[in-house]
Amino acid sequence: MKELKNLRKKVDKLDSLILDLLNKRAKLTLEIGKLKVKKGASVFVPDREKEVYDKVTQANKGPLSKTAIKAIYREVMSGALALEKTPKIAYLGPQATFTHLASLKKFGSSVEYVACNNITDVFQEVEQQRCDYGVVPIENSIEGAVSHTLDMFVDTDLKICSEILLEVSHNLLGNCGLKEIKKVYSKAEVFGQCRIWLETNLPRVELIEVSSTTKAAELAANQKHAAAIASSLAAQVYKLKVISRSIEDSAHNITRFLVIGKTEARPTKKDKTSILFSAKDRVGVLHDMLVPFKKYKINLTKIESRPSKRKAWEYYFFIDFAGHYQDKNVKKALDELEKNCSFLKVLGSYPVLEE
Repeated sequence: MKELKNLRKKVDKLDSLILDLLNKRAKLTLEIGKLKVKKGASVFVPDREKEVYDKVTQANKGPLSKTAIKAIYREVMSGALALEKTPKIAYLGPQATFTHLASLKKFGSSVEYVACNNITDVFQEVEQQRCDYGVVPIENSIEGAVSHTLDMFVDTDLKICSEILLEVSHNLLGNCGLKEIKKVYSKAEVFGQCRIWLETNLPRVELIEVSSTTKAAELAANQKHAAAIASSLAAQVYKLKVISRSIEDSAHNITRFLVIGKTEARPTKKDKTSILFSAKDRVGVLHDMLVPFKKYKINLTKIESRPSKRKAWEYYFFIDFAGHYQDKNVKKALDELEKNCSFLKVLGSYPVLEE
């Protein structure tokens, strides 16, 4: 017991030192914030965020993991943002959705969150400057692109500032035992992602589709013999027990989210750019539009097409590629691409964060 007491005293001394250093860091952050105000700069700087994460994870010698270090610094930087100005973050709600979880992963717990009913509302909150940034889903590793988000980029002037990758884990929540469940609430897509588990463990249970996993949790919390498939955060919010964890059929279910705002990220050594364009209607035009990327050795990471909704058989193309739009080779490729476009928009260049 004496040895334990001595070790705890050492921990207490370190805690005091850490607290002192955190507050010294916070004072420097306030000074930085004053300079930002004078320059009219944004409080959230994606390239600086990447720089901090890279430095602390590379300097980390353990035993704490890189993931743990990033989680700690996420809250340190979240508190720093709140000191400068408490940012308001719009997200596709309601509370405890996976978009909410992604927002927390990016901005931490010290900022203000605004839940929106749909993706259009997220864009409008930021465009009308009622919120500083918005978080919207863009694609899922199993289901593919989120078409509503893609469509919103056609008419908006907002930029993609950053991205978030969230590993999606589905949990069976309820206040009864597995054998007592008579119905399960969730989204249609979620039922599809948990189909094998449900057929194996709850083959005769009624599956009821609702608008969101959060709504599912709310309904399950108020009914006997009911369960929901939702996030672990939903379990906390609605005071539900986790009956079974990670019931998704695929172990690699990842959703990508975008942070949208009115500011642009400066170039780092590892960036991604998203563009939107419409091709002129002629034979071989799509091939011609991809040639500049090969010519300047630019790696394409994603290509999606969407109908323009303005003219029959007219399409918009969304492309993600490695590099920043200010890079020389990227500029050359975009200049050549524009010659074959009826419409071209750079949606944003932003850091690729190491997960």
